[in-house]
Amino acid sequence: MASERRAPGLSAFSRNAISSAQYASHGSQLRESHAESLRTQLSVFQSLLQQFSITHAKDIRSNPSFRAEFARMCNAIGVDPLVSSNTKRPSSGAIGSIWAQMLGGSVNDFYFELAVRIVEVCRSTRAENGGLMAVSEMTKRVQKGRGISGGMEVSDDDILQAVQSLKPLGSGFAVVTLGNKRMIRSVPKELNTDQSHVLTAIQVEGYVTVSILIDNFGWSIERAVSMLDDLVADSLVWVDKQAAETAYWTPTFIREAGSMS
Repeated sequence: MASERRAPGLSAFSRNAISSAQYASHGSQLRESHAESLRTQLSVFQSLLQQFSITHAKDIRSNPSFRAEFARMCNAIGVDPLVSSNTKRPSSGAIGSIWAQMLGGSVNDFYFELAVRIVEVCRSTRAENGGLMAVSEMTKRVQKGRGISGGMEVSDDDILQAVQSLKPLGSGFAVVTLGNKRMIRSVPKELNTDQSHVLTAIQVEGYVTVSILIDNFGWSIERAVSMLDDLVADSLVWVDKQAAETAYWTPTFIREAGSMS
């Protein structure tokens, strides 16, 4: 007579519950150990970064390319040089940014002064460009104006870093990429997909026409005209009616073409 298979008893369920609890506890310990190891590594990286900044402080202040690489090193380990840290200055008790703590006020003041200048330029040119300006053009305008922080040289990377510092203010300033150009947008309005296509297409010849949009994007004439009218209303493109077909130019391309001639 075949023996009957015994059903699992309560003791089996208890053993399973104990094993599950042990696995959960062990997993929690491993996660905490891993997190502590990462915190230690980050602390070491930050300490080395501080030593590097002290050793090369002069180069960081005077060389924009070196300054940009230092900023990238900070970002690589999750340190934003322009965001306040939790370390207080002994003299005033005030909380300063990484730039201010490591290099003194000069570089820190440079970026905030540069951010103010960017805001001034964007506001003064908004009527002519609709609040959209190439990063390279902003760099040229800033360099032509009054000196920043005692005449420190400004690069495109400095402009990008300064615009980044404006984000916490909720001011609408942002860097957007259109085709192969990085543009500073200084108005809260977002470009829709069609508007982005038009502004990207303009970079090829410097202008577009209704027929160019129809031929390249397969749009209807109504769609092409509507998009161009919207861009004209926002001052993002200028109208040239002297050609056989009305052409639409961007202020940025016109100035770049003028500077090359």
